[in-house]
Amino acid sequence: MKQSEVLKNNINSILESYDKIGIINHLEGENLPSRQSINHILQKLKEILFPGFFEKIKIDSHNLPYITGQKVTEVSDMLTEEIYKSLCWECRENKECNDLKKKQCREKSREIVNSLIAYIPELRKILKEDANANFEGDPAARSVSEIILAYPGFQAITVYRISNFIFKKNVPLIPRLMTEIVHSETGIDIHPGANIGSCFCIDHGTGIVVGETALLGNNVKLYQGVTIGALSISKDIKGKRHPTIKDNVTVYARTTILGGNTEIGNNCIIGGNVWLTKSLPDNAKVYLSSDNSQKIKKDKD
Repeated sequence: MKQSEVLKNNINSILESYDKIGIINHLEGENLPSRQSINHILQKLKEILFPGFFEKIKIDSHNLPYITGQKVTEVSDMLTEEIYKSLCWECRENKECNDLKKKQCREKSREIVNSLIAYIPELRKILKEDANANFEGDPAARSVSEIILAYPGFQAITVYRISNFIFKKNVPLIPRLMTEIVHSETGIDIHPGANIGSCFCIDHGTGIVVGETALLGNNVKLYQGVTIGALSISKDIKGKRHPTIKDNVTVYARTTILGGNTEIGNNCIIGGNVWLTKSLPDNAKVYLSSDNSQKIKKDKD
């Protein structure tokens, strides 16, 4: 058989599979959000949030207004289109797609993007607190500029903060796309639905996982390999699946904390390689002893 005939047969076989195998096809309606476009939007948002850190050209007080206006306009146009695609996809999934719904999706996408752009000054304040917390928490850090420019933990926090805002606007697909892009770059997996307080610090960071319904308070510090995860439950069970970590808690490397009812009290210190599925009171310390057993030391001790 000639090579051209082999290729033709194989192509026909692939086309037949498109008819027979559903779910993993997307052949009708608007395009899905573009990962490449979302990545570009994130880069431009970081340039807007931290002017002068990530550009290839020099930024000064004279060109800043023009450059900022240009970037904000670009982000606004691109993100509006990507959110529109996402909302239209959801309408099709719910079998509600029609001209009126598309118009509503277009209007909603503009509103969401406008609210994100308006939120940027407040977001910069929050990220400054995060950057300071990472600088104060890492003796090896030489400056806040080093944290912003180089630290993967801070990159993951920045993208989480952006994606969390969009997640709370009930936008499908895009928030998870954002956090998975930075996950692939840093090895840090923070679900956009997690709620994380101010002054969040990630040290090293590789392998950190924070689940969708996790609640982290202020001044929480996580080291590499920490999992704030869920116990294995049925997908049909709704509600809180991930732990609550209160204020001023430090969790050291490779520790796993699981379960929606698990609550770690204020000022707790969790040592490395610990496994927790039960709550801890305020001021507790958990560590592995020399015989590899897990010990809990409470404040009154």
